[in-house]
Amino acid sequence: MNTTASLPKPPRNTLIQTILSFFLNRRALAVGLVFSSDSLLFGSWVSHIPYVKAKLMLSDAELGLTLFAMPAGLLIMNPLTGFIIAKLGEARSCFWAAIGLTVAVCIPINAPNIYIMAAGLFLAGLSGALINVAMNTSATNLERSQGIVIMSSCHGMWSLGGLFGSGITGAVIALHVAPPVHMAVMAALILILTFVLQPQLKQIPSSSRTESGEKAGSSFVRPNRDLLLMILIGLALAMGEGLAFDWSAVYLRETLGASAQIAALGFASFSLTMTGFRFLGDAILPKIGATRWLQIGGVLGALGILVAIVLPFPSTALAGFALLGVGCSLGAPVLYSASLRVPGIPPAAGLATFATFSFIGFLAGPPVIGFVSEGFGLYYGLGLVAIVLLLSAGLARMVKLF
Repeated sequence: MNTTASLPKPPRNTLIQTILSFFLNRRALAVGLVFSSDSLLFGSWVSHIPYVKAKLMLSDAELGLTLFAMPAGLLIMNPLTGFIIAKLGEARSCFWAAIGLTVAVCIPINAPNIYIMAAGLFLAGLSGALINVAMNTSATNLERSQGIVIMSSCHGMWSLGGLFGSGITGAVIALHVAPPVHMAVMAALILILTFVLQPQLKQIPSSSRTESGEKAGSSFVRPNRDLLLMILIGLALAMGEGLAFDWSAVYLRETLGASAQIAALGFASFSLTMTGFRFLGDAILPKIGATRWLQIGGVLGALGILVAIVLPFPSTALAGFALLGVGCSLGAPVLYSASLRVPGIPPAAGLATFATFSFIGFLAGPPVIGFVSEGFGLYYGLGLVAIVLLLSAGLARMVKLF
């Protein structure tokens, strides 16, 4: 199998030229900033999960059950994303989804009880589902209209936002800033950025119709063998990301006894390596091969989790989460791009179907970890994700990317 044929071939630029070409393209950067603003809000929120857990006196199982509210919102919204984007366009969809997200992330941190917390997470799931499909579609539209390759860099911006979000949270915790105040400030900044980005986003051609004439509102399609394998691999990698988002801080703080500041660095270490590899991805994937990287990434991600479990110290756990970031880094851009080119499946439907299930893995994985942790301990919850990542590496040998 020719694994390099699955990705568009960029010009023969150096790694630095590839990165600069993204940041110097105003429309590409605008799309990238939408990616980063989304994850910055999530990164800020997840670092405060231990605070909310302690404030509401939740057990691991109660926290896991409450976190299910977000994937519930996702499941409600995803069948509607194609219809909404077809009506509003990608730019306006990003705009309204970002506004919904800025409101949503301020609710759980201020929640007086588990029910208000769940309502806020449900709203975040609704908004996150819409912005996820809208921003990835915008990136694809820009790639097609300008003949460039930016998907990995856009996902790099998403990781960069999460890195800044968790890093800033660590700093505000050290400065004893009240978490509700911190989240309100972050939401206000993202709200301002959302208005600033709209003029550039509106200049990107909209995919109101695909090349085949099918409306972009088609949200789902019955997956064939290759799309199904992509979905399963995406689920595994998304579970790895979800582990880092929702449980790295809890694991460091409660299981390993790290300070609150060090616990906040768990997701930061994951995001640091993920960010670096994603910005390099548009240049290095055509050389390594997309299918081969999916195999390597699954193994590296599982190894990172095992390091955090077998060597249960804050420093080694941080190294393990960093290795997990490497393993999960390029899976999303590879699979998002490939889902748009599955023969016999309209691009919009392929993207929406893959995005739906991979995002479910990202959001539903952490609650599953919570239930396993409640019954057997958090070590076993993390270990489950390591096994899933190893299985994804095996599936990558079977998938055909286009």
